[in-house]
Amino acid sequence: MLILSARRRPPGRGVPHRLFAVGALIATVSAIAALAGVVVLAPRWAATQPDRMMLASVVAVGFTLSAVVLCAGLLALPGVSETGGCVLRHVLDALVIAAALWFVGSVLISPPTRILGDWSPTACPAILLPAAAAALAIGVAAIVGMRWSGPRRELLLVGGGVVWAALCGTGLAAGICQRGAGLALVSAAGLPVGLLLVAVARRTPHVPGPRDGDVIRRGTGYAFVPMIAMAVVAMYHVLVRGEFTAMGIAAGSVEGLTLVARQYLALLDVRGYALRLADREAHFRELAHTDPLTGVANRRALLQELHHEVASGRPCVLVALDLDGFKIINDMRGHDVGDAVLVEVGQRLRAQLRPGDVTSRLGGDEFAVLLTATGPDEARRIAERLLTVLNLPYERVEGPVVRLSVSIGMAGSAAAPDVPALLRNADLALRYAKQRGKNRVEQYDSDYDQQLRRRTAVEHEMRGAIERGELHLAYQPVAAVPSVRPVGAEALLRWHHPQLGNVRPDEFIPLAEECGQIGKLGAWVLDQACRQLARWLVDGHDVWVSVNVSPLELHAPEYALQVAEALRAHQVPPQRLVLEVTEHAVATDLDELIRRLRALRATGVRIALDDFGAGYSSLAQLRNLPIDILKIDHSLVAEQGPAQPAVPGRRAFAPMVDIVMRLGHQLGLEVIAEGVTNQAELAVVVEAGCRFGQGALFGWGVPAEHLEAMLDAATSQGSRALPAPRPAPDGRLALPPAPSSPATPVSPAGAGPQVEGDLPTRGVQDLGSVDSAREIRQA
Repeated sequence: MLILSARRRPPGRGVPHRLFAVGALIATVSAIAALAGVVVLAPRWAATQPDRMMLASVVAVGFTLSAVVLCAGLLALPGVSETGGCVLRHVLDALVIAAALWFVGSVLISPPTRILGDWSPTACPAILLPAAAAALAIGVAAIVGMRWSGPRRELLLVGGGVVWAALCGTGLAAGICQRGAGLALVSAAGLPVGLLLVAVARRTPHVPGPRDGDVIRRGTGYAFVPMIAMAVVAMYHVLVRGEFTAMGIAAGSVEGLTLVARQYLALLDVRGYALRLADREAHFRELAHTDPLTGVANRRALLQELHHEVASGRPCVLVALDLDGFKIINDMRGHDVGDAVLVEVGQRLRAQLRPGDVTSRLGGDEFAVLLTATGPDEARRIAERLLTVLNLPYERVEGPVVRLSVSIGMAGSAAAPDVPALLRNADLALRYAKQRGKNRVEQYDSDYDQQLRRRTAVEHEMRGAIERGELHLAYQPVAAVPSVRPVGAEALLRWHHPQLGNVRPDEFIPLAEECGQIGKLGAWVLDQACRQLARWLVDGHDVWVSVNVSPLELHAPEYALQVAEALRAHQVPPQRLVLEVTEHAVATDLDELIRRLRALRATGVRIALDDFGAGYSSLAQLRNLPIDILKIDHSLVAEQGPAQPAVPGRRAFAPMVDIVMRLGHQLGLEVIAEGVTNQAELAVVVEAGCRFGQGALFGWGVPAEHLEAMLDAATSQGSRALPAPRPAPDGRLALPPAPSSPATPVSPAGAGPQVEGDLPTRGVQDLGSVDSAREIRQA
């Protein structure tokens, strides 16, 4: 049965089966030889003692060899011994038990105890080998049973069968050489029982137990129980005045040597285990301080180095880096390309630094470099070099070459009392670099703290500004030229805080866009502007009001409904409301912008393109945009220098204004000149054919009641105010022509043409605030 079972197993998985088959075969041959010898020697049993001794020795050797092979099969079972070292440990553990059994047995069968009485083996040395093999089998079966972590049914059957076969071999040898044929026949008859147990157990499906690689295992009682048993038996033997024979002393010596060898192996195991733990700890420590993607240090490692440098008192500089536009790379090219860029950034940073400097990735596209033993000047040169290196194209990525810029902020340890302050200073410098246009290096300055506190205070106070009544609208008139009559107004948002004072729109509007408050502010401005426009219309003033629109508001799906609701709530004719969109909104998403503008025009309002000429719009975009009005940027009106005034024989002329006017008229658009500050610029826009102007020459942003006074004054002079813009059949804005007037005389000193209703020039005012699109940027 065992041979057939071994032949059915695959070559790589049948080692235990082959060992059991070989051991069973040796035991069977030895038993047959023993039975044959008994049959031959039985007629003259008492006279054949030397022959029986020879036969018993042959049988003892055979069964000893069989027991050793069967024990090897036990140790080769799956899940018992995974390595050669594990086999050696099991063998030594089994020898501890076997030697203890041998010692206890030798003492108990020796005088004066002689626990077996007449059955004590005194005249048959051949019994020693199979008895030792049986003790070893018991030890191996016990150790394997203790180490086995799976189901024990199969293991108990196999171990019991091996032990039983070894004991039968001992009985055969003892019967042949000392106790007679009866014991030999009984032992031979019992041998098939043990082998059958092994065969039946090996035919059942094997379920290996879980492997346990830990050298610190449970179940160490096997080392103490044998020693206690030996000590108790030895003490008893001494008390009964027994003598220790050579076999007992040999068993005790084997026990001691085995325990020493086992302890030495355990020491080696623990030492190796400790080394493996140290290696794993070093590996995990490295992982804990290393960024897994780029291989550079992570935030934890950087903080550790920062604390070390600051504690040592040596000067150091922390350089914070942030990749500009990296999110676009991830969105457009995928995260694989983004990861490849980050890996190359880490490689470039490490290649440019000195020994002792630390490169780290803080997260996302943020990196930091710690420059040790470095002054501000040298750190600045290194930062500039890093800026140049990181701006080079990234050609190792798949697809088109990636180009990125980087913003860098620097902070030295001399200006920071501790590590958190140093990190905060570097972050402030990096933020300042981004605010100043990106792709630059900025060094920390104490003014950044004041700016940050101001920014934080503005952002915090802005959230309740509407509820506290701190906001109000100012209205800058839009005048018809050359009559200089107010025909419309642009609503400008103003904020006066009790502690912060007057907060400029270019300060709090970008913050509102960043923190998500722009929608709330825009809705309030739209409601207040429509409310005031309704009052003016009820009072008989023929005006329109324009409101600036943020790109974030414009791209909100509900904004068109919000505009329609405001018009309905205040009963304002839609054509009286003009929504101004800056060229910056055109540069974001043209197709989406066109859809939003068409939805707004469907409500009846007019659309104006503000800041035209600031550098975003192209002619192709201008043709496709559903707009009604062009507002010429002040930079085109002033042309970065004085316009040519009108003198005898030469008319006032500004080429860019003239070109924009012709373009607007060709596209069927009305044109409003922004930022008109003096008579010379007024003469230029009038000469170019522009009918509407806005700027300091016509009035600043004033409260509603002041503008209403201007409207009353213009009406009381008997002049006819221009009606509000009205839609033409093609859907574009149609403004009535300006009233005819006699030829405009030329003012003295080339100040430009004098027109009816000219306002005095306000030369002492801050001309930087005349451009409403820069004063209030809701867009």
